[in-house]
Amino acid sequence: MNVGLFIPCYVDQFYPHVAVATLRLLEAVGCTVHYPLTQTCCGQPMANSGYAYLTGGCDENFIRNFARYDYVVSPSGSCTLHIKQHLHGQNEANEAHATAIRSRIYELTEFLTDVVKVTDLGSLMPKRTTPIRVGMHQSCHGQRGLHLSQMSELMAPPYSKPVQLLQQIEGIKLVKLDRPDECCGFGGTFCVTEEAVSAKMGKDRVADHLRQGVDYITGVDVSCLMHMEGILKRMQSPVQVKHIAELLTNTL
Repeated sequence: MNVGLFIPCYVDQFYPHVAVATLRLLEAVGCTVHYPLTQTCCGQPMANSGYAYLTGGCDENFIRNFARYDYVVSPSGSCTLHIKQHLHGQNEANEAHATAIRSRIYELTEFLTDVVKVTDLGSLMPKRTTPIRVGMHQSCHGQRGLHLSQMSELMAPPYSKPVQLLQQIEGIKLVKLDRPDECCGFGGTFCVTEEAVSAKMGKDRVADHLRQGVDYITGVDVSCLMHMEGILKRMQSPVQVKHIAELLTNTL
C-alpha cells in the first residue's frame, strides 16, 4: 500500500512526535509511507468560521500533494472529515482527483481496522513494562462524522475502532467513563469565540477521567487532547494526554 501521510498543521507545529508515531505505526503494518513536503493546512479553520470560499488554494494544494497515492491517512478525525466532505477542485480534472481522494482518505484508526484489518498489533510493537490506566476520549468529528465509535444515545450494539486497537496492546487498562462520548468543548474556533463555555465543557470532560483514576487520556484528535492538556496543566494534574498513535507504538 502506498500511503500519503497527511499531518495537520497544528500537529506539525506543536506535536510532531504524533506524526512520527503515526509513521512508525503505518510502517509496522507494512505500508510504504510518503510525506509530501509541500502540504499545508487543509482549510478547515477557515471553512468552520464561515470563509469556505477562501479555501480554494488549500484544496488545490492538497490535490497536488495527495492525488497520486493509494490511500491518504491522517492522525486527525476532524481534518480527515473536512477533506472527506469538502475537498473540491477548481476545474474538471482536479474535481475528478478530489472525488477520488475523498473516497480514499482515512483517519488512522479506521485505516488500521477497516483497510489493513489489524488484529494483533501488540505483536508488532515494543512490550510495555508498566501497566497504565487509560481514558479514551471519543472526539465528536470522529464519532459522529466518521463513525469511529457508536453514539451512546442510539439503541444499537456498541463498538469503537480506537478501543479495538488499544485492546490489542498488553498493559493498557481502559477505564469506563461516566459519559463516554461527551464533547470536550474544543470545537476549533468555538474555543475562541465561546471561550468560557469551551473551558467549562473541557473541565467537565477532564473531571470524568480524573474520577476514574486515569494515568493518561487518549484520543484520535490532538486538537481535543490539546484542549484538555491545557486544563490539566492549569490544575497541576499529573495526568498526561497522549494521541492514540503514541500509546499503540508505546512511545510515551
